[in-house]
Amino acid sequence: MKTILMHQPGPAEVLQYATAPLPELPSASHVRVRLQAVGVNPVDTKLRKGGTYFPERLPVILGCDGAGVVDGVGSAVTRVRPGDAVFFMNGGIGGEPGNYSEFTTVHEEYVAAKPAQLDMVHAAALPLVLITAWEALFERAGLQAGQTVLIHAAAGGVGHVAVQLARNAGARVAVTVSGAEKADLARRLGAEKIIDYRREDFAQAALEWTGGAGVDVVFDTVGGATFCASFAAAKVYGKIVTLLQSECSAADLKLARTRNQSIHYELMLTPMLLGMHAARVAQRKMLEAAAQMVEAGRLEVVVGCTFPLEQAAEAHRLVEAGHLAGKIVLIP
Repeated sequence: MKTILMHQPGPAEVLQYATAPLPELPSASHVRVRLQAVGVNPVDTKLRKGGTYFPERLPVILGCDGAGVVDGVGSAVTRVRPGDAVFFMNGGIGGEPGNYSEFTTVHEEYVAAKPAQLDMVHAAALPLVLITAWEALFERAGLQAGQTVLIHAAAGGVGHVAVQLARNAGARVAVTVSGAEKADLARRLGAEKIIDYRREDFAQAALEWTGGAGVDVVFDTVGGATFCASFAAAKVYGKIVTLLQSECSAADLKLARTRNQSIHYELMLTPMLLGMHAARVAQRKMLEAAAQMVEAGRLEVVVGCTFPLEQAAEAHRLVEAGHLAGKIVLIP
């Protein structure tokens, strides 16, 4: 089979198009999937540059998101059959093979049936960003109907899904974006308040939108100065959820403490990293719930562009350049 191998960390050029043996099933509960589309995420580029969570296991195949057709099943598999169309989040962090490949293997409990309304490309774009947004909004922040939420980078992969999940839950949504095109996308997906962070102070805009109180929840997908400035946008007893590690000034942290705000971290890879089977099954159920939203016309995923598998390095360069709306997908 054709695949993309990473023999060492480094620039995009370390991603090498290669031939590898067809993967064998690791257990009787695994399935083999012929991949038809593979999502590319920022975490892929970070693992490529800095090394995977299991640096002693080289070479590795990156890529957490996949969609395809079940090609073979283990003797204990009961949930799927050969020929079933599935999508999933699995592998790609160094512990087991990822999805930058023509075939991969996945435990049967981690695959979900692909929504009929989604083609393979859009199905492959959804898993990681959906689980990230779901866990951040509902499990970390406990977002509820009637609350207000500020979502940063709302036209990005995680952000544009988070806008829809928040609206579907009955929350009022404010977003930060750059430019008219991304503003139009966020508005179409359900954002009520659009803030162009290049033109105005987003914290002040959020305060004005909420009558001076601040938002109930801030969802930070950017990190750095954006995260640190988010304390001023959140209400007293508000919650800030971030995807990144960031260092803030003493003054910023004092504001968060004075306002009794809580800071939450979201890393949807934790269950896979720590081998938490029940948590991974719960993540698959999030995908199944998302599939129902897709089928009901209440959730969509935006794909910015696609590349053939052999151009994985170019896809990484585009992710690192930033500013792309939606997701990037590889086609094996």
